Amino acid sequence: MLQDLKVIELSTVLAGPAVGMFFAELGASVLKIENKTTDGDVTRSWKLSVEDPSWAYSAYYCSVNWGKEILLMDLSQPEELAWVLEQIKSADVVLANFKPESAQRLGLDYASLKPLNSRLIYGEITGYGPNDDRSAFDVVLQAEAGFLYMTGEKDGNPVKMPVALIDLLAAHQLKEGTLLALLQRAQTGSGSKVSVSLYAAALASLVNQATNWLVAQKIPQRMGTLHPNIAPYGELFVCRDGAQIVLAIGNDRQFQHLCKVLQLDELAQHADYIHNNQRVLNRTALQAQLQAKIELQDREPLLKQFHQMGVPAGGLRNMQEVFSDSLAHEMLLDWALPDGTAVQSVRSVAFTLEQ
Repeated sequence: MLQDLKVIELSTVLAGPAVGMFFAELGASVLKIENKTTDGDVTRSWKLSVEDPSWAYSAYYCSVNWGKEILLMDLSQPEELAWVLEQIKSADVVLANFKPESAQRLGLDYASLKPLNSRLIYGEITGYGPNDDRSAFDVVLQAEAGFLYMTGEKDGNPVKMPVALIDLLAAHQLKEGTLLALLQRAQTGSGSKVSVSLYAAALASLVNQATNWLVAQKIPQRMGTLHPNIAPYGELFVCRDGAQIVLAIGNDRQFQHLCKVLQLDELAQHADYIHNNQRVLNRTALQAQLQAKIELQDREPLLKQFHQMGVPAGGLRNMQEVFSDSLAHEMLLDWALPDGTAVQSVRSVAFTLEQ
């Protein structure tokens, strides 16, 4: 699809490399330049305790570096920097997450590269914007942008999301901006700079929780898996076999179908539960009544009944269970690292495009 596109990836960790892998999956040629003096991208050393400490890569690194030509270079050496600049002259996209002073010192900022290649799209990721030099790691952004405050059980401590979600949100913003810049270039012939900060990407993703404050002056509180506006939505239940399920009942009709499956038809017409507003107010009592029925059935047969009746529900699954599902197999990539090691990772492109 993008076989004629040449991308130079000068970024590290997760957000920038995720964008590079996105373009690689769409057929682009992606050249990833890593810092030889630091033994490459720092995520090479972010290893699980079960991983071989002598291995040059890590499972984390494998998650966003499929399909790239990877070179270790020392850009403080004039000849190696000159080689990279020569590659940039014919590139379509450069992805970078340098600190501004580092990019300027190396001549790898947009202002320096634009005269070399007027058609260049320069994709830049920063922590808090180009004029703020604070270090920006995902958990810090989760705290600064309000996610940690909202995440966790009602009376418990804040809980970090188990993936670096702010990095991924910023990556999606940069993908969208870069695609728009490529469309603009097709119309004008000129390149441009696309810049996104982790902080702005995080704020843009607060959606209804932001407007709960901005419109209603209600500060969102920790509610575990529960939804502040809908019930039963996010309630967890234990089945007879010890497995757990979660419900996501979004309207009154789905609630009626839930009650029908569980043989609780009287609840569907009960004044405390007939409409969503009442269910939100009385969700604790409702959960207890639903649990009394759900705990009498095994998870998979119950989920099958829910799905047949259009009741939104799912099982809580670990990674082994997730990737035993045939649907998940369609999202897998089988490939080999430069040292020949065979690995699997998950596609970053989840859409299909048909004519």
